[in-house]
Amino acid sequence: MKKIGLVGGISWVSTMDYYKLINEGVNARLGGLNFAECIIYSLNFGDIQSAGWDNSYELLLGACKSLKNIEVDSIVLCANTAHLFADKLQHTIGLPIIHIGEETAKAINKTGYKKVGLLATKFTMEMNFYRDKLEKHGLEVLIPEKQETRDYIQRTLKEELGIGFINPETKINYISIIKELVNSGAECILLGCTEIPMLINQDDFDIPMFDTTKIHSQAIVDYIVS
Repeated sequence: MKKIGLVGGISWVSTMDYYKLINEGVNARLGGLNFAECIIYSLNFGDIQSAGWDNSYELLLGACKSLKNIEVDSIVLCANTAHLFADKLQHTIGLPIIHIGEETAKAINKTGYKKVGLLATKFTMEMNFYRDKLEKHGLEVLIPEKQETRDYIQRTLKEELGIGFINPETKINYISIIKELVNSGAECILLGCTEIPMLINQDDFDIPMFDTTKIHSQAIVDYIVS
């Protein structure tokens, strides 16, 4: 069984989901009292917010180096937006990084859907680092059209879901945003921030939802037991 290093804390609430899903997945595959051998480096999300995502490479690199020193076999970044630096980190530390965008694209492609509505942080929606991974696999990515909508999603992710606060009004607004994406042609919705499934999930919609936390965790389980 391979040992993985989880870069978490971004945010801690979704890191708990990773830990739970990975251990449940390994146990389902191996049975008995078998669970994942993993090390969690939980960053202070406040440090990343203070620096800004554009300036957070050194914080993530420090976490990855610490995990490498403990001799993990692979690194996992427990946040979609953290993959802004995934390729650079992988090159620098010389360990494989199980990429959430790559694994999500593979999962969507298995279903045959091509037009994907992406709900995520502003950085993940607006920058190329994530969308390029999806488009490389032949997917067309749609994001909320209005800047004010993307700003609203960013604010609620940071001020509500990032601290584990579930606001019923925010859920209603997210459902409306998703309906707009569907009206724009989205065939499925990608929950591209690891906190969003705390608020909405497949039970809220008829259109298929792809939960990146679950998809990523399953890929990690596959790697651990391979």
